Amino acid sequence: METSTTQSGTALADLKAMGRADLEAFAGRLGQPAYRGRQLFKWLFGKGATSFDDMTDLPRAFRETLAGAARISSLELATLQTASDQTAKALFTLESGRQIETVLIPDFDPMGKARRLTVCVSSQVGCAMGCSFCATGLMGFRQNLTAGEIYDQAFYMNALAEERYGRGLTNVVFMGMGEPLLNYDNVLQSIDLMTDDDGLDLATRRITVSTVGLARRIRQLADDGTRFNLAVSLHAPTDAKRSAIMPVNRAAATDLTALKDAIQHYTSQTGRGITYEYCMFQGVNDTEEDARRLADVVEWAPSKVNLIMYNPVEGLGFSRTGEAQLNRFIKILVGRGVTVTVRRSRGQDIDAACGQLAVQQG
Repeated sequence: METSTTQSGTALADLKAMGRADLEAFAGRLGQPAYRGRQLFKWLFGKGATSFDDMTDLPRAFRETLAGAARISSLELATLQTASDQTAKALFTLESGRQIETVLIPDFDPMGKARRLTVCVSSQVGCAMGCSFCATGLMGFRQNLTAGEIYDQAFYMNALAEERYGRGLTNVVFMGMGEPLLNYDNVLQSIDLMTDDDGLDLATRRITVSTVGLARRIRQLADDGTRFNLAVSLHAPTDAKRSAIMPVNRAAATDLTALKDAIQHYTSQTGRGITYEYCMFQGVNDTEEDARRLADVVEWAPSKVNLIMYNPVEGLGFSRTGEAQLNRFIKILVGRGVTVTVRRSRGQDIDAACGQLAVQQG
């Protein structure tokens, strides 16, 4: 779908791509006081308004002016699937016609009450990183998402969580389609929207951005003073093994030496530790020697390890590590003083691994 334009051919401004200050400035350009921009912000990001007619506390004349000067972009829900474990995956269509995935992952207490509701959002359509185990990598890179398109994924899943579980989201993770740090500005702006009192009002400690390890961008996060959590998709503890499955590691600017320097800069500047994401692949990165080398990596800086049980993608040739080998791997890490968590696959009956549904649809 093409970008909306006026009859004269001038492109309409997308209000959902703007933050609070941008909306105040936009209102000013239309001859309105700054507080009109703040009202727009509340309608767009707090109430999810999709038309100017919804904004009933704005003067009619201003709404008519807005209709001629701006538009409100939105996501269109294409499909919504719910797995037997209650993981929900949404496939959204963008205005460009391309599609993205978003996953709501509930975690229940022993009484069956949802104690944690996590949404996994996408930041790009496709991905340029080409990791050999990832379905999204099969698509290649298509486009960056705007801050509004990222935010709307969380907004939709927040409403779904409230409908199903009587409470909103507790956590947001940028672990869906795309490499978040290659869409740096829009990702950071979307986090500003999510943490705004008039947005989803989430605490920054409830938000995690995951990267394949773009060293320059990790250093930039530190220098920009970001306060959310950082996760690094490591997946192998040596350059040889990591380069075999993650092309990003083949360049000197993004290999493990560069990553070590960037992580040490990040932790020293922010005072915050990081999490290493480590997907367990049978016969690839799950040996006892791999565990010992992973423990060496953990010693670079304050950190912990999240072992991920792989959700297989048909045709990619990777399989999940067995429980016995997983336990041996964990024992070595714990023996070295490493803090370890294990993330089990969710939503296997609805292809909830990142990118699977979009690849099938597209």
